[in-house]
Amino acid sequence: RPEHHQHQPHPSAFTHRPVPPIGAAPAHLSRPGDAGAPTLEHVPDPATYRPAPGSIPETPGVYRFRDPSGRVVYVGKAKNLRARLSSYFQDIAGLHPRTQLMVTTAASVEWTVVSTEVEALALEYSWIKEYDPRFNVRYRDDKSYPWLAITLDEEYPRVQVMRGAKRKGVRYFGPYAHAWAIRETVDLLLRVFPVRTCSSGVFRRARQVGRPCLLGYIDRCSAPCVGRVSAAEHRVIAEDFAAFMSGSTTTFVRRLERQMREAAAAQEFERAARLRDNVTALQRATERNAVVLGDATDADVVGVAEDPLEAALQVFHVRGGRIRGQRGFVVERIDDAGIGELIEALLVALYGEEEAVPVDGQRVAAVPREVLVPALPVDPDQARALQEWLSARRGAQVDLRVPQRGEKRDLLETVTRNAGQSLVLHKTRRGADLSARAQALQELADALGMEQAPLRIECYDVSHLQGTEVVASMVVFEDGLARKSEYRRFAIKTVEGQDDVASIHEVITRRFRRYQEETAIDPTQRPDAPRRFAYPPQLLVVDGGPPQVAAAAAALGELGVPDVTLVGLAKRLEEVWRPDEEHPVVLPRSSQGLYLLQRVRDEAHRFAITYHRQRRSTRMTTSALDGVPGLGPVRRAALLERFGSLRALRRASVEQVAQVDGIGPATAAAVVAALATRPGAPAVNTATGEILGDAETVGTHPVIDGRPAIDEEP
Repeated sequence: RPEHHQHQPHPSAFTHRPVPPIGAAPAHLSRPGDAGAPTLEHVPDPATYRPAPGSIPETPGVYRFRDPSGRVVYVGKAKNLRARLSSYFQDIAGLHPRTQLMVTTAASVEWTVVSTEVEALALEYSWIKEYDPRFNVRYRDDKSYPWLAITLDEEYPRVQVMRGAKRKGVRYFGPYAHAWAIRETVDLLLRVFPVRTCSSGVFRRARQVGRPCLLGYIDRCSAPCVGRVSAAEHRVIAEDFAAFMSGSTTTFVRRLERQMREAAAAQEFERAARLRDNVTALQRATERNAVVLGDATDADVVGVAEDPLEAALQVFHVRGGRIRGQRGFVVERIDDAGIGELIEALLVALYGEEEAVPVDGQRVAAVPREVLVPALPVDPDQARALQEWLSARRGAQVDLRVPQRGEKRDLLETVTRNAGQSLVLHKTRRGADLSARAQALQELADALGMEQAPLRIECYDVSHLQGTEVVASMVVFEDGLARKSEYRRFAIKTVEGQDDVASIHEVITRRFRRYQEETAIDPTQRPDAPRRFAYPPQLLVVDGGPPQVAAAAAALGELGVPDVTLVGLAKRLEEVWRPDEEHPVVLPRSSQGLYLLQRVRDEAHRFAITYHRQRRSTRMTTSALDGVPGLGPVRRAALLERFGSLRALRRASVEQVAQVDGIGPATAAAVVAALATRPGAPAVNTATGEILGDAETVGTHPVIDGRPAIDEEP
């Protein structure tokens, strides 16, 4: 069991690092060279929270630095905790600039002792995921890559394009650079492997009506929805599809060629022609992936290009000797760590959430047999621990090495060149983007008379439908970029009806009351408690004109919150209103500052509408079967599965309803009686208001007071 130790500094340490006042730049936003960032002449002394000599163990472990508010700002691991932590408390002038900023931002350090370096690697990864520390390396995908996914966790597996977080039980292939590349590959393979590609709704509808979709008629789907193949037969087709994508291409091509020759010998020429076309389709799909290594090679190849501030990493996924996918990452250099340490962090981030999936009764690991890198961690023990961790993730031995010669070395050089091109492109884009954001923040500071550029901007918006389901949103932009982890949403509690002004007053009051409560708590009392409202903005924006601005100003005044610049952005002429001013601030239409305010306001509007629609749809959706005694969700689903629609169920007798599994005579009688007294409401397209027909054809529909509800913009 890991042994946990927290070093609490002397109380006087906190007198050197007070919580910054509202309106000041928070320490976690400052960078070297920024206004308000610490300099070597005016930095808090890390010695105020340095652990006592001899108190740090000389064992493997993981450590965390926290700021005065208790938020974790850095997580690291070490083979020898005493040696590693002591390096942070040497002469501050000798540290890397970003390390200087980290140790002067922090106010305490704590550590957890583990048994091995492998345990330290796993614990460090889990803590970085949990705390998202500002000073840790953050790997950002240069794109949102699509994957070809086979949902083997479903009864009838489906082939589709997926993005985002991976789902357990789903087999993934890729990633691909473009979604159209996946669809072209799938179109070719469906001739040979007619697996299902339709959505769950289309699949259920086809089962109810007894007719397959178009793909079923043109032999691009085996149509399990209408029973052409059983669930077991369809799963075999899906697993063959997955096996082909995994690299077993030669096996299927030879099988089809053998069947083609047998059909030709039996003078079944039409079947032979179809098999010939299938062979051609498989060969075309195979040719889309270049052969780079031997057929039995499963490897990930990592290339790195770096400069003193940033590093770009490219990963080529080679399966069955062919390049099956590519991913790119760009990271900021937070210290003077070498390429080996960067690659270690990348591999932990890349494989930390990869899970093995069952295929053909075996578990196929997402971690390949080989991982080829340009450099290993300098410490041999660290490299060995990383290899052991990868092997544990795979469930078999993983070869982590640097190729020295041959085809694998040539491929590594190609991947490294790709990383160099990625870094050049990223710096070009980032340079233009940073200039625009810096210009926007400075324009806002100048127009609003602020002493410093607003590094943190919060915007609030209210959404409702004629005074019902009133909600509000809070979005946060830091350094001109959306910080979605800081977004918050509010359900209005004290305001009845349509009153945006009072709603804004309530939201601002609740937000800053929470800020005052959290900053009043000694961080040593609750070091692990989440601080959701502990960082005040320099600029507060409300969606609206003078009334909304006045309400927000009143809320701030009642709580005694100073030093927050408050403005409102009115939609009609995009005017910027300030409290107690007769005329608005008008920014030029071409102003980067106005563009940033519009982005912040539109994001708050989007976030508020999303929450409002979610609450409204939950409240409004009803069914004619709701409230029937003894009829829960499972039995309702069984009835609709058996009869297909409420219209058919309404025509059924008590005896027919009682034949459904789980429905007894008493419940059947209650269902028939309920449907007889509740007439069906017409179904309405909630996006357009178009009347589609009787809602009984779909089973449920949004209804208010017996009438269909038509979706409107809040």
